[in-house]
Amino acid sequence: MLFYQNSIEKPSIPFFLFKQKGRYAGLEILAGFLFILLSGCTNLTSTKSLKLAHGLPTGHPVHKGMVRMAELLAQKSGGKLAIEIYPSQQLGTERECLELLQIGSLSMTKVSSSVLENFAPKMKVFGLPYLFRDREHAYHVFDGEVGRELLLESQNFWLRGLAYFDAGLRSFYTKTQPVRTPDDLKGLKIRVQESPVAMGLVSSLGASPTPISYGELYTALQQGIVDGAENNPPSFYTSHHYEVCKYYSLNEHTNVPDVLLISTFAWKRLTPQEQQWLQEAADEATVFQRKLWQEAEVEALDEVAKAGVEIIRPDKTPFVELSKGLLEAYKKDPLLKDLIERIRAEQ
Repeated sequence: MLFYQNSIEKPSIPFFLFKQKGRYAGLEILAGFLFILLSGCTNLTSTKSLKLAHGLPTGHPVHKGMVRMAELLAQKSGGKLAIEIYPSQQLGTERECLELLQIGSLSMTKVSSSVLENFAPKMKVFGLPYLFRDREHAYHVFDGEVGRELLLESQNFWLRGLAYFDAGLRSFYTKTQPVRTPDDLKGLKIRVQESPVAMGLVSSLGASPTPISYGELYTALQQGIVDGAENNPPSFYTSHHYEVCKYYSLNEHTNVPDVLLISTFAWKRLTPQEQQWLQEAADEATVFQRKLWQEAEVEALDEVAKAGVEIIRPDKTPFVELSKGLLEAYKKDPLLKDLIERIRAEQ
């Protein structure tokens, strides 16, 4: 929701004050309150404030990237624009935050591109296994023509993309047995995001995909509802899932970005100058966040290893070969065929 926040808060005047004995008691009290209020009116300023909610903890590098964006926006706008950040699912799950954006009750959020598949079908392309050659290839795609097109694809659903934050390479972590080959996944229940592509990938490797909200995953792992999950190293660490899962297999099957979104209702309420400030702040914060992310990956792997997690670096070839069928199937999708070719051709 976009709303105006005054720098001076209007005092409330309790009704009982007007019940004082004496003919003018209430009027004297009212006059005093009005004097206090009006004496500060010459310094009254107004700030447009954007609420941003997401599901990650405050120690996560994606959250820190959003904090940096808020700082940059305040600087660029001279305090005319502000972002209020609500982390850790304070205002709901990723899907719930998306729905709040769609009705204009929330200004901004961050979601995985996998979750966006339900609103912007072409986003499925980023969930395909072993799509990118390396990290730099992924960055070129996100920041290039394909990435910009997909950021705007969900506008018909009242969601406008601003930028892609790095969410790293996703790999499997498990509770009771290590995953060294795809055969080790057979029969395991693996938590996935609410994404048909993610479910198809896990199925192609022999496991049973189980969609569960990120905020509920720790308990689901503890209670044995699922045997493991798949995510990037910083999320594995900051979520404390390493306390339950003692095996982390870096097969790195997907490079799914996080997408910073604004409600089209909030976007249209901003002036062209304000839109420019916000977009610039998001772009600059992306550069900051990506550098922070790479540092966080190293730290996360060090810390979980210290906590007793076995870090496994398997041969990726069997994972690549088994998942090729999924990639080939999506190449036949008219929505994705051209996108896959353009991504593969990106230098």
